[in-house]
Amino acid sequence: MFIRFRSLVKSTSAEAALGVIVAMTHIAAISVIAQTSPVQNPNMADNPLLTESSLPYHIPPFDKIKDEHFEPAIEAGMREQLKEVEAVANNSETPTFDNTIVALERTGRLLDRAERTFSNLNACNTNPTLQKIETEIAPKLSAHRDAIHLNGKLFARIQELYDHRDNLGLDPESVYLLERYYKDFVRAGAKLSDADKEKLKKINTELATLQTQFEQNVLKEKNASSVVVDRKEDLSGLSDNQMASVVAAAKAEHKEGKFVIQMQNTTGQPLFGSLQNRQLRERIMQTSLARNSHGGEFDTRNIVTRTAQLRAEKAKLLGYANWAAYQLEDQTAHDVPTVNKLLSDLAPSAVANAKREAADMQKIVDQEKGGFEIASWDWPFYSENVRKARYAFDESELRPYYELNHVILDGVFFAAGKLYGLTFKERHDIPVYQPDVRVFEVYDRDGKPLALFLGDYYARPSKRGGAWMNAYVQQSDLFATRPVVANHLNIPKPPPGEPTLLTHDEVRTAFHEFGHALHGMFSKVKYPRFSGTSVPRDFVEYPSQVNEMWATWPEVLKNYAKHYKTGEPIPQALLDKVIAAEKFNQDYKTTEYLSASLLDQAWHQLNPSDVPQDAVAFEAEALHKAGVDFPPVPPRYRSFYFSHAFAGGYSAGYYSYIWSEVLDTDTVEWFKEHEGLKRENGDRFRAMLLSRGGSADALGLFKNFVGRDPYLEPLLKRRGLDRGQSENGASR
Repeated sequence: MFIRFRSLVKSTSAEAALGVIVAMTHIAAISVIAQTSPVQNPNMADNPLLTESSLPYHIPPFDKIKDEHFEPAIEAGMREQLKEVEAVANNSETPTFDNTIVALERTGRLLDRAERTFSNLNACNTNPTLQKIETEIAPKLSAHRDAIHLNGKLFARIQELYDHRDNLGLDPESVYLLERYYKDFVRAGAKLSDADKEKLKKINTELATLQTQFEQNVLKEKNASSVVVDRKEDLSGLSDNQMASVVAAAKAEHKEGKFVIQMQNTTGQPLFGSLQNRQLRERIMQTSLARNSHGGEFDTRNIVTRTAQLRAEKAKLLGYANWAAYQLEDQTAHDVPTVNKLLSDLAPSAVANAKREAADMQKIVDQEKGGFEIASWDWPFYSENVRKARYAFDESELRPYYELNHVILDGVFFAAGKLYGLTFKERHDIPVYQPDVRVFEVYDRDGKPLALFLGDYYARPSKRGGAWMNAYVQQSDLFATRPVVANHLNIPKPPPGEPTLLTHDEVRTAFHEFGHALHGMFSKVKYPRFSGTSVPRDFVEYPSQVNEMWATWPEVLKNYAKHYKTGEPIPQALLDKVIAAEKFNQDYKTTEYLSASLLDQAWHQLNPSDVPQDAVAFEAEALHKAGVDFPPVPPRYRSFYFSHAFAGGYSAGYYSYIWSEVLDTDTVEWFKEHEGLKRENGDRFRAMLLSRGGSADALGLFKNFVGRDPYLEPLLKRRGLDRGQSENGASR
């Protein structure tokens, strides 16, 4: 559920998530590119990426953009930005904030437009051509970044301004921009010797290739790992809607007459809770767990170890103990001991609670004389039985009330209207890149146009797994641009004429991702560097997690949770059960999440000499050492398909979700104490936090909003860890 988009010099930790902003060794490659003129390259003629879009909000003209337009436009953008940057670096005038920092903010418009459009489409609607372009362009983009960050003359101007920042008479946002530029350049190696700069370029080059390979291999393996079922009777337990989905998947994979269960990127798979056939559940789980680690062309084990090696070497080169120390310095957590303490404090309680839940499920198995011990492929199925027994309802009862269109229009948008005064109008006159994509114009509380929002909700083979938000156009007063943002989910698409019925988690995800969208749409900053979600990685999930609270807020839930056939609202009794069951299965979810977070830290706290040869053995030992090697609850991601950690910007940062949840749960309590879904509350949250983007210290924005430091207790209560921690003596 992370942010995704890619930029260049103005990239931030959050915005670089899974980004292609990685490196190339020799700047000479760019000078070769520069010798190609538009006349020589037929793809430059009528290339829509070369000029700013004339469509509303400057949204890309998807109907005119062809695959062959991307590479020449990106290369032209690199040439153009290098010229712009050289002009700044070689300016004979004394450095000023305007002729250096603001001038840098103004560079790279063409490159940002072309690369942003490419990377976003490559994530949600890729094909072999785009993947080939990504492989070729990734190292060039990073060489381009190195050419800017390692430019000695340019850094000297920034350094001079930074040293005198207190005497420049700048406003707070401008001071913060100068400080961020200085820090960005230093962290990118601006202070290294020339020899070490060359070493850094070589590391960045190889990391560029590895990260691209990892991301592409994960997608290809996911698509190649579908489980084919021959007999309908093996699918007992699936609802009509779920059955329709596996039939549609078989048709899409040209396996008519069979049934196909397609993989999601996470270890757990959506149908586990419904499938009665234990052997089939085991087959699906084993397929999921084996992805990218069983040999073959999509194996990522060597990519993982080599990436860990290079990151450790890069951290040492830049003066840090390890990659995690390098990454965390620029986050609100700040250092490795803080993150290690958070994860180690929470893990024992989560695992202890999970073992208690497993024991409850084992009782059901034993009562049924099942003759087996609860395994990972059993947990979702039997947890549903526990849910039924404990709360007298199961997930299938909810799905008829969670129809996609109602969830979005009458739930997600309704809550935004009540809280922030927004209204939405669907537009059918704006081209899209795929027929299922929907476009909405968003109007502000005063009725004036605010943003464009794209909803891309269905799974497809050309789309990577997970859910995310990205921006095609960022808000900025400097360029007078308004935002164009998109949400991407991976909901299985039913056959034509069938309703799209969601799970409770999918509903929550829709609200979560729209929280990111609000962060982007409400941005009101001068400089693009600070726009929208340009905040530390361990802060970026916070506003989106807060937005999840409205999914079960009674006024909102009653408005969208209506039976797709009858239109009847969800019964109050069922609604009460849903709310009462909010903590249900949190032990599983917390444990699988913490396991992945701990793996992420284990890989990225290594010294170069300690990187293992055997990635599988290292993973097993890391889970054991952390006390989370509980087989019924595998990590949410194994290392080998862990795109957050090995394909981009969340390396050593997967802890961010739970770190942000500390702030989230505390903020939810604030909303509840202040009467919840009220315009006054929304206006305050927007003005004091959402609109500020990355223009001020992130934790300071939180403290200003709630009026104090964050408390941990609301998080422990939400996840049911208060009971577990008191019983197990873990620190609070």
